[in-house]
Amino acid sequence: MTTFPAPRPAQRLQLQINSTDPHTRGIQRGEQLGAALADGFEVYQRFFTLGALGPAQVRAMAERSLEDINNFSPQLAQEILGTAQGAGLETWQVAALNARTEILAASATTGPGECSTIVRTAGTEQAPEIFGVQTWDWHVELAAFWHTQQVAGAAHSFAGITEHGILSKIGINDAGLALHFNILGHEDDGVGGIPMHVLSAHVLQNAGSVAQAVELVREAPISSSGSFALFDQHSAVLLDMTPHGVFEVPQLQPGLHLRTNHFLTQEPKAKEKNWLYQPDSSQRFDFLAARLGQNLPQSAAQVFDSMLTNPGEPAVTCVPDMALPMGQRWASLATVVLEPAARTARVLDGTPAEGDTRPWYTLNA
Repeated sequence: MTTFPAPRPAQRLQLQINSTDPHTRGIQRGEQLGAALADGFEVYQRFFTLGALGPAQVRAMAERSLEDINNFSPQLAQEILGTAQGAGLETWQVAALNARTEILAASATTGPGECSTIVRTAGTEQAPEIFGVQTWDWHVELAAFWHTQQVAGAAHSFAGITEHGILSKIGINDAGLALHFNILGHEDDGVGGIPMHVLSAHVLQNAGSVAQAVELVREAPISSSGSFALFDQHSAVLLDMTPHGVFEVPQLQPGLHLRTNHFLTQEPKAKEKNWLYQPDSSQRFDFLAARLGQNLPQSAAQVFDSMLTNPGEPAVTCVPDMALPMGQRWASLATVVLEPAARTARVLDGTPAEGDTRPWYTLNA
């Protein structure tokens, strides 16, 4: 039985995956994660139960999701099958992890906050290169159950972070395509089509540019909502992705994209789950917009400074309140810098405020 919340490891798991065969990539993933994958699934079981989702219901949704993934991309389904085999789990359990966003959309619980993403586009002599910074905010109970990864063997290799058993989350590939990932909430979200986390893997494995990435997203059967910030050395785009279409978000201002966890285009707003991430998401967005508007960042370090928050300010740097019950203890588990020109992901194992005290990992795609 896992103790919750499990302590953050002194050394984060760093997966190295390399095979042209997707099933073998999955086996490598499962074997390297080992028993930690089962422990991570146990945490999610608790969240599913907390949201009034019974084991039989979760299994049925996971199996449906895996069938839809296989219909869309047998290669991605084989990676999930291989992961389960390598870790000694049942296939539906790993499928449930990859569809955890879509399954939790049916949950009876709500959360107060999520992630913040800033992409600084090219355009000044001082900041000639595009880069992005994101805090990944999630339940503190899952602080021990994510890892860095470098994955090779598909059309493009990629590097970044993800949770145990999940194919991808935030990352950058060897073509210099970078992907930041935020969750949104739409009334029609549910299981079906390709889950957002699996779509992230599909894009990073197959897209050689922002234009190709957007095309892949538009071709995918999507039944939940989320946002990808996609950028390379030459361009950047921010997307609202919904069960009813994909919408491009205008820049906040020249040279800057900003994303929290609410829709930024008009059409999906009509059926947004405002109760899910509001007012927290708008408060974080407005707070960051005001800070960044006063001093447009020229470096990732300046973005970090903009993300530092104090008690009483919107929780961009998110520290969990352990007096709250499970399901409401949100924390900035990692901070990720993506740099297309260098093909690197720099990962801080902690909040922007812990840059001098917590481990950093530099990953090459």
